[in-house]
Amino acid sequence: MPQPPDDERRALSAFGTRVRELRRELGLSQEDLADRANLHRTYVGSIERGERNVALLNIHRLARALGVTARDLL
Repeated sequence: MPQPPDDERRALSAFGTRVRELRRELGLSQEDLADRANLHRTYVGSIERGERNVALLNIHRLARALGVTARDLL
């Protein structure tokens, strides 16, 4: 599968970094966040590493689990 362009990779990485920052601020493990968001732990890890292009509903789930709005994640 071809790699996304640099600007898209930066966007994925920035989103993942934001999720990680908020998760750590709450003192949650990846597993804790995954449970709260009804996602798999390895999926959360791949988001935080900037490896996933996250679907809108999963952004909503993550935001709710982190106690922020989807806008706060973006």
